[in-house]
Amino acid sequence: MESESGRLAVFQQQRGRMFGIAYRMLGSVSEADDVLQEAWLRWQSVDPSQVREPAAFLAKTVTNLCLTQLTTARARRETYVGEWLPEPVLTGPELRDLGPLDLAEQRESVSFALLKILETLTPAERAAYVLREAFAYSHRDVGDLIGTTEANARQLHSRARKRVATAQRSRPVDPGQWRALVERFLDAARLGDVDGLADLLAADVVSRADGGGKVHAARNPVSGRDRVARYLIGVLQRFGAGMVPIFGEANGAPVIVAVDTDVIRAVCFFEFEDGLLTDLDLAMNPDKLGFAGAQLSRIGGLSSPGW
Repeated sequence: MESESGRLAVFQQQRGRMFGIAYRMLGSVSEADDVLQEAWLRWQSVDPSQVREPAAFLAKTVTNLCLTQLTTARARRETYVGEWLPEPVLTGPELRDLGPLDLAEQRESVSFALLKILETLTPAERAAYVLREAFAYSHRDVGDLIGTTEANARQLHSRARKRVATAQRSRPVDPGQWRALVERFLDAARLGDVDGLADLLAADVVSRADGGGKVHAARNPVSGRDRVARYLIGVLQRFGAGMVPIFGEANGAPVIVAVDTDVIRAVCFFEFEDGLLTDLDLAMNPDKLGFAGAQLSRIGGLSSPGW
């Protein structure tokens, strides 16, 4: 492990796990990449003979870098233009090795809805939840990774689980039912049928759009059945020309990917409860769609079978 190639081999072996931790903790591919670059620099500077368990050292390094990053990220998000949403990662059979899911079987741990909830936790709670739920670290190991006691790690995890359980408002819908509901939604939206669209919405439905000031998007959440129906139809009529909705998968769940001349313009997450739409999240900031676009390029684009 003393040679440069040996260092690189160890780092690459742990890269998937490190990226998975960083993405779940930060909700951003670009920020996760920055963390891994810094982790690599620290790995290069350490004396390998002093590291008994490289995997634990690298996991701890990434975790602590993420804890620091979360503090500055929260400050940046307070001045973010409009609503901040996590960065979507496309998933599916052909993309299994291109995202942060390959080392964690629990797809829920990277769901878009969960990543939004994790934003409400303290950095330490978020770390404890991610390390325990997604990567099955023991409470003792979690304590070691974030620099606290086993008892405190247990408390952090317990608080995080309770807050996540309280915030979750819907359960996954059968993929076939999800597609049927979304097709009805799209048909009503295309026709400008406000009443028909409203019939598919829960009374307290919320629509959020993350444009980051780079594209036209509502800067505040839109809520309420009638307001959301009129808002969405208005947006589609004004800005929907040339957009093609493609059924796909992101963060382990079915989504609509809006494309224009093979360029991803939005990734749309729909959450349903009892057959009604409760949440619609539109990831539209071009800076947050670059990774998804690169993923598709690597498998041959949107027409690739199996995605």
